Amino acid sequence: MNTSAMKPEQVRLMIRKGEITGPTPGMCSGYAQGNLVVLPKDLAYDFLLFTQRNPKSCPLLEVSDIGSRCFSRTAPGSDIALDLPLYRVYRDGVLEGEYREVADFWRDDLVSFLIGCSFSFEADLLEAGVPVRHIEEGKNVPMYRTNLPCVPAGAFHGNMVVSMRPLPCSLIPKAVQITGEMPKVHGAPVHIGDPSVIGIRDLAKPDFGDPVTIQPGEVPVFWPCGVTPQNAVMASKPPFAITHAPGHMFITDIKNINLKY
Repeated sequence: MNTSAMKPEQVRLMIRKGEITGPTPGMCSGYAQGNLVVLPKDLAYDFLLFTQRNPKSCPLLEVSDIGSRCFSRTAPGSDIALDLPLYRVYRDGVLEGEYREVADFWRDDLVSFLIGCSFSFEADLLEAGVPVRHIEEGKNVPMYRTNLPCVPAGAFHGNMVVSMRPLPCSLIPKAVQITGEMPKVHGAPVHIGDPSVIGIRDLAKPDFGDPVTIQPGEVPVFWPCGVTPQNAVMASKPPFAITHAPGHMFITDIKNINLKY
């Protein structure tokens, strides 16, 4: 099944029906994907402020109306509670479980945030001849907690999470240029090279996602990641939150080209 050539509405419907359950990298090539955070309305302003103060790791694409299950601007007709392959539910910052849908958890006081995802710029990298290893290997992207602090806002605080893609040295400038043109989906890398500088001990043991092969002569390149808000949720311990499971994104109707400068 070639999901890379499908339209977002088709893939969302297949996800809703349970026909797609895995990570979404490479799906709907050319269309933006997003990270999900759902919080009670009394915490929504604090989280909105957190995204505004940390735009590289939390580039905001849309905020829903209170109680709405639709991202009406980026994906009309969508159902936030059904259209992601896998969700996480947190209570007091502790992961309660992962679920295929969260309709049974939905409440009228919930506000949903859609945050840009680096999967969105991978089609541009591939088109330019820049390899994307986790797509080559059929895996989820590796993601790591770092020692890079986010700017706190109200109830929310925590450190940045990054995604990693190994690249040959000769292609790093091209990757920086391509991704730097897309700040609404994390933009340029935040670190290149030695992972220990940003607090990562072992690239073979990502905190989220899957490890990938790093070939001789390749350098790890790190981008801000939309799992950062989940790190903030775990650190800040709100009484209730729903997020996407890392790598299992919301696919929008927005074309990547419209997210460039």
